[in-house]
Amino acid sequence: MSFKVVDGLTFDDVLLVPKKTSVHSRKEVHTNTKLSRHIELKTPIVSAPMDTVTEHAMAITMARAGGIGIIHRFMSIEHQVEEVLKVKRSESIVIDQPYSFTGSEKLKDAKRVMSQHGVSGLLILNERGQLNGILTARDILFERDPEKKVAEMMTPVKDMVTAPSGTTLQEAERILHKHKLEKLPLVDKDGTLRGLITSRDILSLEQYPNTSKDEKGRLIVGAAIGVKSDYMERARALHQAGADILVLDIAHAHSDITLDAIRTIKDSIPNAELMAGNVATKEGTNDLIRAGADAVKIGIGSGSICITRIVTGAGVPQLTAIMECAKVADDTNVPVIADGGIRNSGDITKAIAAGASTVMVGSLLAGTEQSPGITVMREGRKYKLVRGMASVAASYDRAARESEQLENDDAVGLLDYVPEGVEAFVPFKGTASELINQLVGGLRSGLSYCGATEISQLRGKGEFVRISSAGLKESYPHDVELM
Repeated sequence: MSFKVVDGLTFDDVLLVPKKTSVHSRKEVHTNTKLSRHIELKTPIVSAPMDTVTEHAMAITMARAGGIGIIHRFMSIEHQVEEVLKVKRSESIVIDQPYSFTGSEKLKDAKRVMSQHGVSGLLILNERGQLNGILTARDILFERDPEKKVAEMMTPVKDMVTAPSGTTLQEAERILHKHKLEKLPLVDKDGTLRGLITSRDILSLEQYPNTSKDEKGRLIVGAAIGVKSDYMERARALHQAGADILVLDIAHAHSDITLDAIRTIKDSIPNAELMAGNVATKEGTNDLIRAGADAVKIGIGSGSICITRIVTGAGVPQLTAIMECAKVADDTNVPVIADGGIRNSGDITKAIAAGASTVMVGSLLAGTEQSPGITVMREGRKYKLVRGMASVAASYDRAARESEQLENDDAVGLLDYVPEGVEAFVPFKGTASELINQLVGGLRSGLSYCGATEISQLRGKGEFVRISSAGLKESYPHDVELM
């Protein structure tokens, strides 16, 4: 019998060796990086596609902070598409397809759509797409009859201020300011609606200078898919809705079914940017890239609520996995994402120094206001629920959604299910933007300690020193009583 044993390291096993720096202020340090072959970010942080972490609210916050959020796939195709559209329509230089009505709808319909999409106005179009009017929150402020027609309440186009298509942001800002407006419809010569510019979007450009945006000025967003049943239908729908990157999100992606799915997606939607994972070996990384992946997600069993290593006995310590996989990916100019095990900004610096271009975080963001997890109070403190997508509860919900109603046989099957994730509560951490600011600030300091002013100068070039348990203890506050 022969077997192979190699050393494996994770974040707490090492420290980065400080280097001489020319940095006077961490504001001089830049965190621009590549997410995939063709997508760049200003912040190397990606929120995980977990149902207690990323839906549209988190994805919007992530993009405004310079990162990106990946909408989870544990919902219907229609629901996931709507989540992507909410991100895309949340802000833009020009909104190409603003929410609109024909005028025949009723007050109750208008209130429902406004509430559902978080908008304060609806454009009213005729059957040829020409602008007839606008219905704003002010128009319906004191209306009591839910059956009243929208056409009876709207402000007609003759009383509106519009601008020709092609109007610049500077011109739009001047018009909005002059007329004290919130919305400026763009129309062509025959009155056909061509877009919408809002004062909120212009102000957002100033408030969030690092925002991750596509070529149309919309926030970027990713969406997760699987490899079974309706994955191609889901992939096409999400790509058509404007998802900037599709994420083939599989616990063990070094498999024939995953490689076949990558080839099928790239053949059917060749211009779709595709991230695939997870893997933890050079061989797995190489196979995903050869199949067509534009980015590879690294990490088997390293997440805080993942018990894959305990249940299966399989996995690779995360730092070693990143180092090994990045060597292969660098040869093909494909970025790798460190997915799992990130607990603080120091871990982000170490992951990048090991070869990652970005990091994916789940539990770290699950405790924030923008996560969709349930909020609870325990002993006077606020917590939020987080669960691994291979946990029993997540699997039960997934089965219920897929079959709409569990039959007895299905329930028995779930009793036989072997979970590889757990459910847990994490302390409430405030807003995701505040947390990301802290993480990015720590990363900038980490880069400066290593003598780097940008990620490319450190990525894959870090000098690590291995530490003992005593060295780890020394790294934390010690010999004092914390306040």
